[in-house]
Amino acid sequence: QLQLTEEEKRLLAQEGVTLPGELPLTQAEERLLKKVRRKIRNKQSAQDSRRRKKEYLDGLESRAAACSALNQELRRKVQELEKSNGSLLQQLQALIKETSTKPAQTGTCALV
Repeated sequence: QLQLTEEEKRLLAQEGVTLPGELPLTQAEERLLKKVRRKIRNKQSAQDSRRRKKEYLDGLESRAAACSALNQELRRKVQELEKSNGSLLQQLQALIKETSTKPAQTGTCALV
């Protein structure tokens, strides 16, 4: 008894061929059946390849989104640090100016 899947039956019908339900098959029928099964395997392989490619691209897109979010966070932090640095620089300049305008104090040194 020859067992065919629905996909095999559909492809054989597309080819316009009907196979007998009983074994053995002729060489031409066997070649045709092999050809149909190869088409089915190729189709499945192509579907798997497309699925893997989609998964890979989805992974790349999610990594790109994560990197973009991290980049944005780091840019924000750089801006905060630059602002803080500017403020500290102003404070330092004010202290330098304040200390440079004070008159120098004279001290007494005693030699014993």
